[in-house]
Amino acid sequence: MGMPLSFLLLLTLLSPIFTFSSHVPDPEVIVQQVNEKINASRRNLGYLSCGTGNPIDDCWRCDPNWEKNRQRLADCAIGFGKQAIGGKDGKIYVVTDTSDDPVNPKPGTLRYGAIQDEPLWIIFSRDMVIKLKEELMLNSFKTIDGRGASVHIAGGPCITIQYVTNIIIHGLNIHDCKQGGNAYVRDSPQHYGWRTISDGDGVSIFGGSHVWVDHCSLSNCNDGLIDAIRGSTAITISNNYMTHHNKVMLLGHSDSFTRDKNMQVTIAFNHFGEGLVQRMPRCRHGYFHVVNNDYTHWEMYAIGGSASPTINSQGNRFLAPNDIFNKEVTKHEDAAESEWKNWNWRSEGDLMLNGAFFIRSGAGASSSYAKASSLSARPSTLVNSITMNAGALGCKKGKRC
Repeated sequence: MGMPLSFLLLLTLLSPIFTFSSHVPDPEVIVQQVNEKINASRRNLGYLSCGTGNPIDDCWRCDPNWEKNRQRLADCAIGFGKQAIGGKDGKIYVVTDTSDDPVNPKPGTLRYGAIQDEPLWIIFSRDMVIKLKEELMLNSFKTIDGRGASVHIAGGPCITIQYVTNIIIHGLNIHDCKQGGNAYVRDSPQHYGWRTISDGDGVSIFGGSHVWVDHCSLSNCNDGLIDAIRGSTAITISNNYMTHHNKVMLLGHSDSFTRDKNMQVTIAFNHFGEGLVQRMPRCRHGYFHVVNNDYTHWEMYAIGGSASPTINSQGNRFLAPNDIFNKEVTKHEDAAESEWKNWNWRSEGDLMLNGAFFIRSGAGASSSYAKASSLSARPSTLVNSITMNAGALGCKKGKRC
């Protein structure tokens, strides 16, 4: 599929840090590490290489035995969420049962694996559609890996990452997520508790850290597709395909919730596609690196924010709608120009098409942008090849994915 493959990237990440971490203390080190990995990969070019130029994909998709080496994926993250190891050090858990009991989940169901205390790498025995009865409460050190099957989380409440750490969500189709009801929900083998109505996000990150959401297809949920609030940080959202939704991505709880000043999120290699309206993302307080994404549709705006977030937009492709009143990429929310003109928002190397324009603001303090830098941007002219396989992949066992 797509363009011919040309070279192989080998990523060897530093040992992960298993903490509820606050923000990354020295983001420039992360940028340097990514550069070193990219340069090292170029020295390993060969006739059998299969690279696409997407550093995450080139870390694992070249391996025809990926199905036997699933946990290698945990070494491939980049950006602020690169230390999210998920269930790398745990057993493989296979979902065989599509049923869902929020309080007494059965072995073989997705919920049973998700709530266990020990690290688990969760995979699926076959194609399946799982309609959750209540939100799925993940425990720490879990990977949900949909590769090799067509897995849909749809038609009910979806995934909640609340006050836990080291989570990887990969290769799922998440759509038509609904609000949950007032109900009891189990979040560990020992505990279940009363949950009030959930928002209906596709993926809700609430006080979570070291989270990586990669190669998912998301659409048409009740609230956000991916939201991160209440002190969440160390997050990478990459290679996802998002369509048919209004408020796509909220990063930051409220203008008054200042704990989100430590939030650091990388948004990389995603395709923001047809039927999207706004919030790709909408940011508050923290530091946001928006890099090498393809924006092919918005109705109101693409990137917005309030409460003085630092937004570092690099190497993206922005295709404006035909509506002459909505060509602007950016939206400064809930503030007069006298206030937002001091917010640090920059556009560097972005490709603006069909009249798209980005309103820059702030003095461009290097220290602020350092905290909003997580990897080196590729040229925006390469965005098509980098993002062409965004979304859930149709991986087949025994073949390169």
